[in-house]
Amino acid sequence: MTWEYALIGLVVGIVIGAVAMRFGNRKLRQQQVLQNELEKSKNELEQYRQELVSHFAHSAELLDNMASDYRQLYQHMAKSSNNLLPDMPPQDNPFRYRLTEADNDQAPVEFPPRDYSDGASGLLRAERRDK
Repeated sequence: MTWEYALIGLVVGIVIGAVAMRFGNRKLRQQQVLQNELEKSKNELEQYRQELVSHFAHSAELLDNMASDYRQLYQHMAKSSNNLLPDMPPQDNPFRYRLTEADNDQAPVEFPPRDYSDGASGLLRAERRDK
């Protein structure tokens, strides 16, 4: 009967020791705290990303509206300047370009870029210099 008491005491001791280790281990508690903080940080990051996407979508919509309003204002000013100043030469009219919906919000280019020269230069020039 003594060995039965010893076996029961051993089992009870193991159970009490396991419970004490489970709730008394500081590293395990720290791990749980860190796990909770990690989950919280992940949720906050995902919420921040959603807010950021929403912000940029709204900003793009506002910029699109602003560009449309600018285009309408420019077309109004071009039409008004042509009607109110019919004798003005076209090159002096600051609103000489008419924007349409197909335009890319850019005035047509009148001159080639400055990196092109007007004529041939250098070694491939048509005329020869004889001295």
